[in-house]
Amino acid sequence: MIKQLSKISLNNWIFIAMLLGFIVGLILNINVTDPFIKDTILIDTIFNLGGTGFIDLMKMLVVPLVFCSIVVATANLTDNNKMGGIGIKIIAFYLATTLIAVFLALTIAGIINPGDGLNMVGTQYTTNLTENITLTDTILNMIPQNPISSLANGEMIPIIIFSLIVGFLLSKLKDETKIVKQFFEQTNRVMIEMTTLVLKIAPIGVFCLMAKTFATLGISGLIPLFKFIICLVLAIGVQLLIIYPILLWALTKLNPIQFYKKFYTVMLFAFSSTSSNATIPLTLEKLSQIGVSQEVSSFSVPLGATINMDGNAIMQGCAVMFATQAYGLDLGLSAFITIIFIAFFVSISAAGVPSAAMVSLNMLFVSVGLPLDIIGVLFGIDHFCDMFRTTLNVTGDAICTTIVAYRNRAFDINIFNET
Repeated sequence: MIKQLSKISLNNWIFIAMLLGFIVGLILNINVTDPFIKDTILIDTIFNLGGTGFIDLMKMLVVPLVFCSIVVATANLTDNNKMGGIGIKIIAFYLATTLIAVFLALTIAGIINPGDGLNMVGTQYTTNLTENITLTDTILNMIPQNPISSLANGEMIPIIIFSLIVGFLLSKLKDETKIVKQFFEQTNRVMIEMTTLVLKIAPIGVFCLMAKTFATLGISGLIPLFKFIICLVLAIGVQLLIIYPILLWALTKLNPIQFYKKFYTVMLFAFSSTSSNATIPLTLEKLSQIGVSQEVSSFSVPLGATINMDGNAIMQGCAVMFATQAYGLDLGLSAFITIIFIAFFVSISAAGVPSAAMVSLNMLFVSVGLPLDIIGVLFGIDHFCDMFRTTLNVTGDAICTTIVAYRNRAFDINIFNET
């Protein structure tokens, strides 16, 4: 029995915990009327301790994990000898599609309003979403006046900028800073292991947060989660089936239908595996059958699996709107800029751990001052959402690679047109 339980994956444990938390929460909401047992003992003590404790552990990881991972990723990225005209175009395209994904998610979530119904307006927390900050002040606040203070206070945008500068200089100085670079690489490794360790108790945290939420809200709390999934899938569908094909046709005049006919098997594998890295060999093989030069694809696809996370960007945009609607807030200019900026740069620092997108959400929520309880609720549906996110990420890598290869005469149109 114990051996069978040990074979259950973390994602499945989280899903089981979500269902159990939902059931327990509903039972408490409907059948338990004693306020001492329901509110004092269960909701305010046991569930609050388990849920808030897990959230606090996630918050503990955010600053050191982001700082070290961005330093390492930037140092390795800018040190790549293949970085040239094609590399710059590839990165620019990846960032442009990420920007489109964020705007798409914010727009669709603003129309569907997935967070309406959670009714968490009365919760006390600190937020900077509604501060009346000018564009000039917002930009100036991004400059890390005191990096140590920013690290201590969790000011994420100054931390990101400082990390990018440190990583760039480590790459530029190369052998002179070899020991410093190794320190950050080893520290980053420690933080990834620590993240993996903390995530092992995610099922407990998810159970407590789900039970607390539905014990308070009842069955009405389930509707917003369904609306969130619809919002996410719709945004990914628009990016996958409208934005990408338009970009492919507009920049190459290639037939998008022909591309998808040749590439759909890779998309199915990405959907089932939920791993961009595991899909790389199949993507490279399929792109060669589409007509893309191996010289371009061998650089672009692994790079895209690291920094091109349109699916994660959509997840972040939808999650922020979900939370702000649940807490009855309006996004201000400063918050919009913060969301876009972080979605831009968080992709290059995505940790190689399960539920990396949920870890990244911690950074985003901390940056705009949102409470992290919502993330615990979303943890339960993350694996299902990850299937759609990964499909979009992998397809985006392939579309970008094809466009760049075509425009740099590294593409065989005859192979593409073969049936």
